[in-house]
Amino acid sequence: MDISVNDYLFLSTMLFVVGLFGMLLNRSNIIYLLMSLELILLSVNLNFVAFSTFLQDYTGQIFVIFILSVTATEVAVGLALLVLLFKNNNTISPDVISKMKG
Repeated sequence: MDISVNDYLFLSTMLFVVGLFGMLLNRSNIIYLLMSLELILLSVNLNFVAFSTFLQDYTGQIFVIFILSVTATEVAVGLALLVLLFKNNNTISPDVISKMKG
């Protein structure tokens, strides 16, 4: 059985929908929001790889490498900010972030 591009697009769409619902429905925890954002970006990466393989062009896979490096940096900075937020306020609720003044 061959796996076609439509199968990859279906999987990517499902990942995107799960990530989008995670962003919209769960506003109580920042870690869940970051994980949902990662799912959305992974669905975009899956689209890039599927189409670059289908078209036999490596440009999409090069974009994936750049996107993965940016998301790794985003996660590192986001988790560092969460550690500082928890250290100062003993919570990681998004409501606390909106009350911060600087």
